[in-house]
Formats: sequence, structure tokens, C-alpha cells
Amino acid sequence: MIEDRAAVGPEPSDPEPEQQEAQRPPGPARYRWYVLAAVVVALFALPLFRPMISSYNYVLTLGALILMWVAMSSSWNILGGFAGYISLGHSVFMGVGGYVAGVLLYYHGISPFLTAPLGGLAAVALGFLAGFITLRTRGPAFIISTIALLFMFLLMTDNFEYLGGAAGLPLPALPLSQEWLRVPFYYAMLLIALGAIWTAYRVAHSKFGMGLRAIAEDEVKAEVAGVPTRLYKISAFAISAFWVGVAGAIYGYSIAFVRPTVFFTIAISAQMVLMAIIGGKGTVAGPVVGAVLIYAINELSLVAFGATEFNIVIQGTMLVAVLLFFPLGIVGTLRKMNRLPAFLNWD
Repeated sequence: MIEDRAAVGPEPSDPEPEQQEAQRPPGPARYRWYVLAAVVVALFALPLFRPMISSYNYVLTLGALILMWVAMSSSWNILGGFAGYISLGHSVFMGVGGYVAGVLLYYHGISPFLTAPLGGLAAVALGFLAGFITLRTRGPAFIISTIALLFMFLLMTDNFEYLGGAAGLPLPALPLSQEWLRVPFYYAMLLIALGAIWTAYRVAHSKFGMGLRAIAEDEVKAEVAGVPTRLYKISAFAISAFWVGVAGAIYGYSIAFVRPTVFFTIAISAQMVLMAIIGGKGTVAGPVVGAVLIYAINELSLVAFGATEFNIVIQGTMLVAVLLFFPLGIVGTLRKMNRLPAFLNWD
């Protein structure tokens, strides 16, 4: 017997896609920005917990240095990760920013907290010029040219008396009591790190960023497809220099001197590269993860073993382990395996 459908009413229809989305329980990805906002709020609130922190100045100094490396590694990643051009001379921009702000303080009494952006702009100008010259080369030739740029500035500042020569320029200390001395530097580095991460995020989600990734994949094909490769590469070089220069300006003030051997060293550039590779170069979150992880492990090894060669062994072991088990870096490999936590999925 045929059932009378009119009697029982029409069959319920499937809900609309919008209704399905509304009925679906919220997943971890929905809370990503809340988690990140909570982390940022906690970082801003850290100096307020002074009565609860026994080694207050040490914690703020450590935090400021980690944030500085986050900023510099994230900036390097725009050229080295997105565009695929490995630079071992990026510490030159840190030195330029440090010297611009240091000279303005030493000779004119203007605080680096005001002139740090000028140090960043000077680094951008140098980035355009250096990119115009060095980006005519590729591969190992480009890497060597960036190292040559670094050594050239080391020799120039070593023999330039206006900049203090090899001894550098001593900078006056910030006129604050010892208990509050590290607070301005911590907040400055926090803003710089957030600015660098935001810049990398905006680049990654732009047409410009897509062009850089195409260059990293296959530069010839990218050029044939209409990507202005030379303009994009030079622009990436310049953009990646800005926050490194700003960080250098604040760092020089925090240690109360600027000196060639402090800034113009290949070790600083290599550290930026190492942090990006371990975290996952070419990703937005990778350099952040790498900077926090490496600096934290370095500090723990210093506390445990002192300033010995064992720290280098630890870094080398970490790099080998990451390359073996995380060939695309921590963030890149976890994403490929679909195991990346949602709050680190910024690409």
C-alpha cells in the first residue's frame, strides 16, 4: 500500500550551508586568533608582575632578546624563505640601524626610541642598493656577495673615526632606576617583533608574496608567467631589512655602545638563518618558533654548562635532528603531516 505522503507532511530538507556551519561545533581553528591575542596580552602584561618575579631584570632582558631574534628572523624570512634567496649578510642592516641611532644619540642627544625608525629606513635604502647589485647573481654567488657586503661595512666602520673606529661609540644609559631600566627596551622589542610578524603575514597573503613564492619555486617560469622577478627580489631585500635595522637601533642603546664587531658579524646572520630553517622557512610562524626554541635552549645550556663549546654541540645536534625528522622545519613538516596546531597556522 502506497503511503500517503500528504498525510505525514513533506520530508525535512537538508539545512543550508550557512546553517550547517552555524550548527557545527567550533573547531580549534576558530580559536586561533583568541589564543594569539591572549599571548600578546600576556606579553604586554609581563612587566606588571614585577613583585612576583625574583629575577625581574633577567627575565625582561631575556624576553627582549628573544623578541629581537623573532623580529630579525621573521624579516630575513621574507627574502630567504619566501623568495628563496639565502642571505648571510643581513646583520649589516642591524649594524646600520644601530649606528644611525647611535650617532644621533652620541652627537645630537636624540633618543633611539625616537630615531629607531630612521635606522630602519636607512637599512631599507641600503637594501635597495645592495639588492640592485647583488641580486644579479643567484645561488652560491649571491650568498658570497652578501658576505662581502658585510665585511665591507666591517672594514669601513673599523676605520671611520667619526663612528668611533674599532672601539665604537659609547652611548649614555637611559635615565631610569635599575629596577625599571629594562622595561622600555622590552616593550620596544615587543612592538618590533609584532611589526615584523605582521609585515611577514601581510607579504605572505599578498600578490607580492605569491610572486616571491613563485620565484622560490622556479624563477625562470615565474618570469615567463609575467612576474617582475627583479623588482620583486629587490623589494623583498629592502622590506626584509627594515625591522632588522629598527631592532639594531634599540639593541645598541640597550647595551650602551655600538661597535663594528658587535653588529657586523656573520654569526648574527647565521643565527637568523638557523632560526628560520629550524622553525620552517617560507612560513610565517616558522621563524617565531625557531627563534623562541633556539634562544631558550641556548640560555638553558648556558645556565647548565656555562660559556663553553658544548653550546655549539647542542645547536649542531638540534639542527641535525630537525633536518632528519623535520626536513621542512618544524612548522612546515607538521603542516605537511596535518598535525600543525591551529594557532600556528598563519599562512
